[in-house]
Amino acid sequence: MRIINLNPDVNIGASAWYVEMEGHRLLMDAGTHPKLEGRASLPTYSIIANEDVDAIAISHCHHDHVGSLPVAVRHFPRAHVLLTELSYFLVERVLHNSVNVMTRQRDECGIKEYPLYSHVEVDEIAPLFQGFKYNREIEWAAYHKTRAGFASPTMEFFDAGHALGSAGMLVCGEKESLFYTGDVCFHDQTILKSARFEDVKADVLVMETTRGNREVPPGFNRQAEIDRLAKSIDEVIQRGGSVLIPVFALGRTQEILAMLALEMRAGNLRRQSIYIGGLGRVFTEIYDLEAHRAHRQHQNLRLTEALDLQVLEKNQSETMRLGGGRIFVLTAGMMSENTAAHDLAVRMIGDERQAIFFVGYADPDTPGGRLKAAKPGETFVFSPAAGEVTRRCQVEDFDLTAHANRGDLLDFVGRVEPRTILLGHGEEDSRRWFEEQIRSRHPKIRILQPQPAAKLEA
Repeated sequence: MRIINLNPDVNIGASAWYVEMEGHRLLMDAGTHPKLEGRASLPTYSIIANEDVDAIAISHCHHDHVGSLPVAVRHFPRAHVLLTELSYFLVERVLHNSVNVMTRQRDECGIKEYPLYSHVEVDEIAPLFQGFKYNREIEWAAYHKTRAGFASPTMEFFDAGHALGSAGMLVCGEKESLFYTGDVCFHDQTILKSARFEDVKADVLVMETTRGNREVPPGFNRQAEIDRLAKSIDEVIQRGGSVLIPVFALGRTQEILAMLALEMRAGNLRRQSIYIGGLGRVFTEIYDLEAHRAHRQHQNLRLTEALDLQVLEKNQSETMRLGGGRIFVLTAGMMSENTAAHDLAVRMIGDERQAIFFVGYADPDTPGGRLKAAKPGETFVFSPAAGEVTRRCQVEDFDLTAHANRGDLLDFVGRVEPRTILLGHGEEDSRRWFEEQIRSRHPKIRILQPQPAAKLEA
């Protein structure tokens, strides 16, 4: 089995893995790097430009896993695209939004390479998309190869519990197998239940390591963290300030909205309007419409009915009044420039009445990461557009992650019993922790940390 890591970075970046198994070739994920711009954000597709890729399989619809899909299809026009049926309902909206964002960045930031693909191109490749239920074996080999006498390998999607439609992938040939975790969550969230990776066995395991550098505190309880968040929101509202919760439009938005709806229903928060972004509203409606297909809690909870959701209009975040206790659940999770979360944060950071509450990971090199690191009263550069700001608002971090905790992933390695494990999608210290722990527990497993573009025999 030959595997190439196409991520242009050694850390979390543009997820894309090339797999060659028994004469067949598969691309797993086609992301974009969240911290890079233009063509530099793309996976290194040029390395496999001459390969006859049979299929492209997408683990889920976050941009770092699907954002370059039209570019991948351009490189491999004979490949068909495999997704879960829930991702099938999301992917076109995600890609069309990417075109809008790239076009705006071209106009506002002068990034001449943008957009990397067009609305027309997204529409043209849409017929290649195929959605499948979880736990169904799919034959993915190209037709001309099976006609030539090649056996057809199979692939099966397993519910990863990370976001709507997220999946791990089991790829099986006649003699060997591979399992790719994608982004996985082994604990129940507010809406989605934990991953269903039961009885997975594979010769090779490609595993995310996002939280390898974060130890779960003794006695940690997710519900207690939710209670702490609800109490903190209430305290801010009582003093007349507003709360900004920066989130990703897909997944984090819906989980936080569900938490707010349940806390309002329980009387822990007063009922009031929740301000969200337009894309967050679109994905929230899909969460509601596809509730019957998802492995979730609160099956009858419809967020668009349980909450008074108000979509912010363009530039409204720069002018609306922040007194009176408003709650904003806005994209983007890392407060990147040219987003409502960034623009609102600029207004809130210097006001001690206001609060910004983080509920997920924020890269240290992003505006959100810099704000999390700033001490009260500290002056720092928030972003190139905003320049220097002084932090006077309340900033809190709540551990409501949609990624598996490191102990759960380590236990999963023991259940899979691979001969080889490839560690990816994590910072250097996270991957190092996993390598040390796996080597200690499972000394016979071969451990690889694939560098960008390195061709590995697994």
